[in-house]
Amino acid sequence: MSPDDIISPFVSPAAAAAAHDAPPADGPIVTVTDVARTKVIELRDDEPEGSALGIRLEILSDEGAEFTYDLSFQETAKAALTDIVRNHDGLRVIVPAKDVPNLEGATLDYEIDGLVLRNPNRPRPIQIGNLVISDEVAAEVKAVIDAEVNPSLAAHGGFVTFVGHDGDGRAYLTMGGGCHGCSMSRLTMLEGVQVMIREKVPAIHKVIDATDHATGENPFYH
Repeated sequence: MSPDDIISPFVSPAAAAAAHDAPPADGPIVTVTDVARTKVIELRDDEPEGSALGIRLEILSDEGAEFTYDLSFQETAKAALTDIVRNHDGLRVIVPAKDVPNLEGATLDYEIDGLVLRNPNRPRPIQIGNLVISDEVAAEVKAVIDAEVNPSLAAHGGFVTFVGHDGDGRAYLTMGGGCHGCSMSRLTMLEGVQVMIREKVPAIHKVIDATDHATGENPFYH
């Protein structure tokens, strides 16, 4: 009997609800192409834990024009009770139960620029008309973008544009030029631009990428 066949008698209400809403036990949540599976297994086998690892696919943010994803290796045995684990010909894919509805039907593929997730699902659209664009906070964000963010992105031929903020500590930006559609653009936005803006504008706690990256030359996670 494999670990996947063992059902603990002590299941939390959250885990029970997730199991009720989850896909059939033998049904995939995402499709993994042969080339993606081969590449991920190669990377996995280079890690010290090797075959004990699965690849965890998680939605970090469901705000913006596209989902923001995180792909990482995780020991399969340490997956949470509410995580859904599927075996793809020797590669375990771990998906948090909360993300299953937004990942069903997606395909994990591998292209020359790296792993690509093609997801037919979309977050709720941003209500641009409800964003604030002309108050003191907006002016502070624009100043940081002009003085620090765009000069740092200029070397890559890119820039960001302030769309507005929602009054709840979230600033919405779009990326253009060399950053539009680039495989690293979302990482740059979340880890670089967000840090610069949060440090200078205390009223902003989170940066949302409102760019439609699927229209760029190198769309990533679309």
